[in-house]
Amino acid sequence: MSAATPRGPRAEAPRWRIGWPRRVFSQVLLMQLTIATGVIVLATGLFLARLGSQLDDQAMRRALAIAQTTASTPELSDTLERTRPTPDGPVQARAERIRRATGAEYVVIMDRRGVRWSHTSSEEIGRHVSTDPSDALAGRDVMEIDNGTLGRSARGKVPLRDKDGRIVGAVSVGISYQSVRDRLIGAVPGLLAYAGGTLAVGAVAAYVVARRLRRRTHDLAFSDISALLAEREAMLHGIREGVLALDARGRIRLVNDEAQRLLDLRAEATGRPLDEVLPPGRTTDVLAGRVTGSDLLTVSGGRVLVANRMPTDDGGAVATLRDRTELERLGRELDGTRGLIDALRAQDHEHANHLHTLLGLLELELYEEAVEFVTEAVGVHRATAEQVTERVHDPLLAALLVGKATVSAERGVPLRIAPGTLLPNLLVDPPGLVTIVGNLIDNALDAAAGTADPLVEVELSADDTTVVLRVSDSGPGIPADRRDVVFAEGWSTKEPPAHRKRGIGLALVRRLAERQGGSVCVTDRDGGGAEFTVVLPEALAEEPSGARLSATGEPR
Repeated sequence: MSAATPRGPRAEAPRWRIGWPRRVFSQVLLMQLTIATGVIVLATGLFLARLGSQLDDQAMRRALAIAQTTASTPELSDTLERTRPTPDGPVQARAERIRRATGAEYVVIMDRRGVRWSHTSSEEIGRHVSTDPSDALAGRDVMEIDNGTLGRSARGKVPLRDKDGRIVGAVSVGISYQSVRDRLIGAVPGLLAYAGGTLAVGAVAAYVVARRLRRRTHDLAFSDISALLAEREAMLHGIREGVLALDARGRIRLVNDEAQRLLDLRAEATGRPLDEVLPPGRTTDVLAGRVTGSDLLTVSGGRVLVANRMPTDDGGAVATLRDRTELERLGRELDGTRGLIDALRAQDHEHANHLHTLLGLLELELYEEAVEFVTEAVGVHRATAEQVTERVHDPLLAALLVGKATVSAERGVPLRIAPGTLLPNLLVDPPGLVTIVGNLIDNALDAAAGTADPLVEVELSADDTTVVLRVSDSGPGIPADRRDVVFAEGWSTKEPPAHRKRGIGLALVRRLAERQGGSVCVTDRDGGGAEFTVVLPEALAEEPSGARLSATGEPR
């Protein structure tokens, strides 16, 4: 006996379900075919209804014309008055002759009582008509479609008058309604042929359009497109990188929140040309594709940005922006820290030498010489700090100059404060001026280092609310044809350090100066080298009454 084999649920055959398609191609094609078919059916129905009305009107007018022609025969009224209504009478003979000649269904001639004198069926002669003849006997022409003894017909009725104009009877002519219907049905095949041809052309056009749409939508479903759009919006407005999309004509078609912040744009910028919403400069050139490359540095509104631009298949482009302001600031702080570490390391050796010298003087019991040695060593550093603080009263800027003086001394480049320097503690934007001064001094130290007689000189002066800064160096100078290029983002003659890129310092100086309504320029220094001049018209706040400083820095 064989063991029973367990049987699972029977596999069901796949069932085909007829429902609404999911793909854009199928949905658009189906909708277009449905619309085209509906429009053609509606147009055909309206045309047939109009054609039926026209055929009815033509049949009634034809019947009326035959009736009018019959009633205009002069002898008919005399014959009607002189004879009786018989199947073989002259009135019947004339009416039948007219009916056969015109193809009418019937030609009925009646007297004033409504008695027939002629009819297609001879047994109806002498009987009253089946429809009301009062309008015709009253002298009015009648056109109508009505049912009679011969069925439904298009009718025309006119009064019959004698030679004196008196109404002696009426003439009624009928056109078979079946013939009208036959003409209408006969027109249907041709009309359906035209409609079928139109539908075929519409179906081919719908297929071509749907096929093109399938290529453009990558054969996705509408739900997939909707989900992708929602995900794109969430991603674009959630990432911390600026995204700017342009069309083939350079108009902005998308800008996310971060790009608006970095470029100081508003939401209304969408749809407008890039050159209209951004000022001329390197940032606009990079985003517009006039400057090519990867990881291009640019400055916008005091921010250091890294831009990349990728063309799209439709002739447009997508640009991404990363904010490197903090990274650049940290890089410069790292450079400054390294400089201070080197300076401290050198000072450590110097102090060790001083201590060894002091220890030798004490061991030799040369106490007076030891006191003079310590006084001289301390006085040099104290004199530098006092010289800066006496002329520069802003503590942040003074601290920067003292630190830069220490670093420059260790690099073998003297940093001198010009005799005309005097700056009150009324700065509107101390960090901005610190950035400008620090960048210019760093560039000046790099230029002057290694020259025969190195020197860097800084001068800060105030005139009402305007601050004028001059930083000069004894370096090789800047040729006249390069004096505009040095302020461009990314331009530098020095090798970049590992942690950041070059070509930002002077560009940032110019941007900060322009943001405060000022300017920066470079000229030749007397005796060789370069001199950078920065003018900041609104850098100082209004002085309180009686707080103006004298040349010594004291209030007067």
